[in-house]
Amino acid sequence: MRPVQLADVEMAARVLMRSAPNKRAALMLDLIQEAKIADAHRQRFGTPHLEFGSGTLLSRAARCDAAPRSSAMNGQVLDAYRVVIDALLSHQNQ
Repeated sequence: MRPVQLADVEMAARVLMRSAPNKRAALMLDLIQEAKIADAHRQRFGTPHLEFGSGTLLSRAARCDAAPRSSAMNGQVLDAYRVVIDALLSHQNQ
């Protein structure tokens, strides 16, 4: 997976907001894994993966149904961001 930027975090959180809170962690792990697959494809073939994007978390998440940008950081929004950040921290420590 390519280096993570703030836009990646926001888009992933918006995707997670569309899923049930108890399914968010698994969905986030899938997004990371699929971004890694896309990045490997991009490196090997020089083109984006048709389903998973260019190897960024943003390009992967942008292909999913996402909630609109929230006007306030309520509990649901903060929980989605927490799941994204926790998963990214775990991924970096692997």
